Amino acid sequence: MESTKVDVLVIGAGIIGMTTALELQRAGRQVVVIDKGLPGMGCSYGNAGWITPCFAMPLPQPGMFFKSIKWLLDPDSPLRIKPEVSLQFVHWMLSFLKAMNEKKLRESVAVLSEISKYSLSFYSEMAQKTPPFGFDQKGLLLVSAESAGLKAAKIEMDLMAEQGIPGRLLSAEETLNLEPSLKPLIKGGVYFPTEAHAEPLATVQTITKEFEKAGGQIRAQTEVYDFERSGQRIEQVLTTRGRFHADVIVMATGSWSKSIATHLGSRVPILGGKGYSLITPSFRVKPKHPIMIVERKIAVTPRENSVRLAGTLELVNQDDSINTRRLQAILRGSQEYLQMESDPHIQEIWRGLRPCTPDGVPLVGASARWSNLFFNTGHQMLGLQSAPGSARLAGDLILKRTPLVDPKPFDPNRF
Repeated sequence: MESTKVDVLVIGAGIIGMTTALELQRAGRQVVVIDKGLPGMGCSYGNAGWITPCFAMPLPQPGMFFKSIKWLLDPDSPLRIKPEVSLQFVHWMLSFLKAMNEKKLRESVAVLSEISKYSLSFYSEMAQKTPPFGFDQKGLLLVSAESAGLKAAKIEMDLMAEQGIPGRLLSAEETLNLEPSLKPLIKGGVYFPTEAHAEPLATVQTITKEFEKAGGQIRAQTEVYDFERSGQRIEQVLTTRGRFHADVIVMATGSWSKSIATHLGSRVPILGGKGYSLITPSFRVKPKHPIMIVERKIAVTPRENSVRLAGTLELVNQDDSINTRRLQAILRGSQEYLQMESDPHIQEIWRGLRPCTPDGVPLVGASARWSNLFFNTGHQMLGLQSAPGSARLAGDLILKRTPLVDPKPFDPNRF
């Protein structure tokens, strides 16, 4: 097959790959993006669409171990871990448990909130210059019908205040006045006024157009199946539509990173975390704001003529089957808290695999084994909100600029 010489080859055309490609292209590098599908049609397609620095929280958190044990006994719980017979899975779980401490949480929140705040500014500026992609800065409302849930929301508000992210504690009456779509069982909430949301697919498509306008190239439906190596360098990337010889290769392949890296003899500690979303117009009172239902871990996002309901996390690696029971748990939880129709019309069901690292912090940095390989992957549930910030950090490291944030917590060789 034909071999193409490129300056920078980005593997993966989701939100992470496209923002990284745009960052490098605008900086003067000539970038080609390849993907086995179309831009934005993977995990970037159907997520909640939140751009919320207040949610810059890693997956492992203090006290989560005993809570997760309780959840594992409940098939309708927000978290499910599917055991896997492999040393990689055991290593991932041990690293996951090790990260469940206050010190690690605060270190992770500090860097995740910084790249998320950068991303919010990036999207805000882009919304003023490009065609609409659903960007709307109405804030985010955390609501709870239980004292424990309200306490957890307050703790999160205080933690984010340390990062310069404002929040306000609301009484039950204030919460219902702000968001009339909620039912009276609500005991109160926390409102973060500066947060935003957008249409995830439209966001990727807008960035893709900006990338192409800057001179970048997209090669869609181009699947990587192997690599040719020489010494410590990747000489050729073998794809279903030809070979690529690149000075820099950026792996932005999400939950598929682990399987792709096996062709390079590299271990990438990423586990696929499956999430679901439903789109429905069936509301007696449509939500005005994005809402997090704290006890049910359900994300509610208003859209132009409908609402997206997203939730659950199944650590299942590459299993992309649809679990009907978990879909019903999202629907029941939403009906419990929101002014929905009793028999809602569902326009679309989606599921996607979020790339989860054991400590909840992405892998952004150079490979220790391959001299021309760079990672930007493993963004758990924070892909959309952290993508421009991660892209900026990746660009800083590749181009030898002063990094946006301390790159050490993102080091892909830390496990």
